[in-house]
Amino acid sequence: MRDDASRPAAANVAVADAGRGQRAWAGIASRWLGRSWGRKTVIGIPYVFLLLFFSLPFLVVLKISVSETEGVQFKDLFEFVDSTLTMRIRLANYQFLGTDPLYLKTYVSSVRFAAICTVICLFIGYPFAYFMTRARPTLRPILVMLVSLPFWTSYLLRIYAWKGLLDDHGVINNIFLWLHLIDDPIKMMYTPFSMTIGMVYTYLPFMILPLYGTLVKADPSLLEAAGNLGATPWKAFWLITVPLSRAGIIAGSMLVFIPTVGEYVIPELLGGPRTLMIARVLWEEFFNNNDWPMASAVAVSMVGLILIPLVLFNRYQGAVRGVASDRDEAPLRRAAAGGGAR
Repeated sequence: MRDDASRPAAANVAVADAGRGQRAWAGIASRWLGRSWGRKTVIGIPYVFLLLFFSLPFLVVLKISVSETEGVQFKDLFEFVDSTLTMRIRLANYQFLGTDPLYLKTYVSSVRFAAICTVICLFIGYPFAYFMTRARPTLRPILVMLVSLPFWTSYLLRIYAWKGLLDDHGVINNIFLWLHLIDDPIKMMYTPFSMTIGMVYTYLPFMILPLYGTLVKADPSLLEAAGNLGATPWKAFWLITVPLSRAGIIAGSMLVFIPTVGEYVIPELLGGPRTLMIARVLWEEFFNNNDWPMASAVAVSMVGLILIPLVLFNRYQGAVRGVASDRDEAPLRRAAAGGGAR
């Protein structure tokens, strides 16, 4: 009788425990799903944006570059006839890009101008960013605002202003003539010099800001310690400051090099016919020659050319994270090994 009476009570306790367990698991699941969906939403929005406004248009351009033309129409890549699926890919445009000297020269010229612009921006931007970090903390926001000030005006207006400065009868030549430093105007417009000046002026803030963001985080006590150990200021700069700012140097160089490779406006307004840039050739193929497959092949090749430094940068970042992770976990591993030995 006592066992029969205790059975309902035990059953009620088991049901209550099961209900509490289910509620606990439901709470954990809801919290986990809430965090997961929140993270997925935050991460997914940029990916959706890239998919809609970069990946899909790029796939359309890629499809045009390997398509055959039929009048003003592009043939489909896939054709299903008599229960047979056929795919036709035309690679003649890419073969022509790799063999035609004009396109090869254009690619080399674009990379050369972009590299020159990047190096000049680095040599000008690094001292500027360094002295920004050495300024008083109350003065740094003003300096950052001054670096960002050109973005407040129109991009085209700034480029046209350089035309007024570098023209044969522009401000610079008029000053030199007035000072009797020259007898005839110096030819500066529509030359590689004018194009390089315009690109350096335009993209210099993209070099200064990443460098400043990296240098401002550096610990100044490291330089003091190097000085106490006998290092000269120049040696301490090369052995401490420059390695600590490596990430900023790479990021700034990427932000300058990548857009200058495909720059169109500055070569068109400031450069001359001798300044071959891939974006100008792309424009001529699209709108002057009306050869869309060839122009699309040029565009795809340019994207591939730009992706190379991006891949190298990502590999470098992965290597840096791996080294930092190993360095941070080393004390924990040593502590664990010491505890196990005891």
